[in-house]
Order: sequence, then C-alpha cells, then structure tokens
Amino acid sequence: MVRYVVQVGDEVLRTKCAEVKKFDAELGKLMDDLKQTVRAENGAGLAAPQVGVPLRAVVVDVEEGFFEMINPVILSSKGEQSGPEGCLSVKGKQGTVTRPYRVKAEYRDRFGRKHKLTAEGFFARAVCHELDHLDGIIYTDIADEVYDLPEED
Repeated sequence: MVRYVVQVGDEVLRTKCAEVKKFDAELGKLMDDLKQTVRAENGAGLAAPQVGVPLRAVVVDVEEGFFEMINPVILSSKGEQSGPEGCLSVKGKQGTVTRPYRVKAEYRDRFGRKHKLTAEGFFARAVCHELDHLDGIIYTDIADEVYDLPEED
C-alpha cells in the first residue's frame, strides 16, 4: 500500500525512533509499504517516520539495488562529498549537503538476519540521509544552503 508521506512540521520527523524488537508480519507489511511508497514517489529512500511510524527501519532504492535496513548502524565512514539533496518530506526544496563518500553499515533484514554493506557516492549519501531520519534529523538541519526548486508545470 502506498502511504501518505508526512511533511516537515510533523513531530514524528523529529522523533528519535525506537529499535525494532519484533520481526513479524506487521514489520514485513511496513517494509512492503515503504517500498511501494518510495517507488510511487520516485525517491531514493524512505524512512519509517516519514510514513508516521517511529521505528528504526528504512528502505534505500538506488542503482546498486533495493535495500531494507532495520536497526541500521553506520560502523565507519571515509572521505567527503558535497552535493544536492532533496527529501520526500520537504517538498519543493533542495539543499547542498556534505556527507561521507563511503560508509560501512550493519543492519537486519525483515527476518532479523544481520547484514553488512559498504556504500559509496550517491548510495552512501542515501544511506546517511535515511539513517538521519531515525534520529529526527532532516537534511535541512545540516545543509550548507537550502533553496526552492522551480515549480513543475
């Protein structure tokens, strides 16, 4: 099911999300909904609080593939990159954000199995952006500048 994406100003976006403890059918449904919603919105990622659920769960949908990350933790980061970022919860704006070029992360899948990944470039940017949502951080909080996008016809 495609869910409504909460917009900036909603308190859930400023919540430090709870760790997922139950790896059950309800979690599977949330992950399915996040996937359908991020694809419907043409996004690169989506975090559970963006659909009003304050749990530590995100999806990242990039060239390298589709990733479901539950209780994710960044283990290490390296390098630096600055570039444009937008957010499905901050419609009509974009900002310039500096993030690590490479990150190593550990997370669980919907079944509770542990995984690790190394992400570089845009993939690393997307992972960092989504994990920030789990701690109530929005890219506009850390952007060098934020600007309005031209309106679409």
